[in-house]
Amino acid sequence: MILNALSGKPLPVYGDGLQVRDWLHVEDHARGLLAIARAGRPGETYNIGAGNERTNLDIVRMICDRMDQLRPKDAPHDRLITHVADRPGHDIRYAIDASKLKRELGWQPQTDFASGLARTMDWYLASEDWWRPLQEHIYAGERLGLVE
Repeated sequence: MILNALSGKPLPVYGDGLQVRDWLHVEDHARGLLAIARAGRPGETYNIGAGNERTNLDIVRMICDRMDQLRPKDAPHDRLITHVADRPGHDIRYAIDASKLKRELGWQPQTDFASGLARTMDWYLASEDWWRPLQEHIYAGERLGLVE
């Protein structure tokens, strides 16, 4: 979504976009994995989640709002939101119970959602030399998982 917004491309949202996900910053995820590797009990299962449940459409709108701040000449970015046919069997909600990880290993997410999203978007804007070759040679952003 970030790269599409940067490029002025459509921002495809499945169905009504009201599917709920628990959003976790990558650094918190890595810290959770490290906590499990260092102190988790062998054979146990631990869920890593931040309790940041938001709809897909809310996330896309937040990306648009931030992009309006970063690239105001291209605003409003929410004009790029395009609803597309939902995926077959698309789950309406993914819920994560990370209480075991918190209780047993003392892990807590450290990045609040808004600042994590802002940092992620800032990284993409500053790291075109990293993502551009991937976009040009490996994955051009086409929709995957279509039934043909």
